[in-house]
Amino acid sequence: MAVTGWLESLRAAEKTALLQDGRRKVHYLFPDGKEMAEEYDEKTSELLVRKWRVKSALGALGQWQIEVGEPALPGAGSLGPELITESNSNPIFMRKDTKMSFQWRIRNLPYPKDVYSVCVDQKERCVVVRTTNKKYYKKFSIPDLDRYQLPLDDSSLSFAHANCTLVISVRVIQTSWPLCQGKAPSSPAQFPSYWSPQFQPQLLLGCAC
Repeated sequence: MAVTGWLESLRAAEKTALLQDGRRKVHYLFPDGKEMAEEYDEKTSELLVRKWRVKSALGALGQWQIEVGEPALPGAGSLGPELITESNSNPIFMRKDTKMSFQWRIRNLPYPKDVYSVCVDQKERCVVVRTTNKKYYKKFSIPDLDRYQLPLDDSSLSFAHANCTLVISVRVIQTSWPLCQGKAPSSPAQFPSYWSPQFQPQLLLGCAC
């Protein structure tokens, strides 16, 4: 999707917002039926949660897919007939950005730092995590960079390991940003805020626009 196409889809979405428990919660309904829900810290404007939901071919609502924030607890909601829950010792993958970088945390990884390899797959535009002992493998994309068509390469990537948690950070590279959108963002905090007046000129507490 072109940058302008993504921004236009934000402007065209039906939006509802409210303040609750110290969070600014915004729900988006796009013309194609997709839904996006976000939660921001009321004081700092930090993005805490972003999740998506789409309808099935028969029109049924699917499960929320979390893009940013804590993953749903295993077994949360209704349990299946087998009453099987995920082991709490399995690796837990989540995204929680800082002001300066996109950041992911993978918990329950006990291996030393030199066991991990973290690199960028240029062809698939994703980050690949693997261990030399072949105990863990994960690859993931960065939807924000794809939406705004910003580059992803190894020079923007770093990682650290402590307390059984692998922390992966990706800085924003200021190239390929459309001149019509002004100065390129240099951190996640500088990306256009989806709930800002730029996209929601009529947005007020508890209203839909």
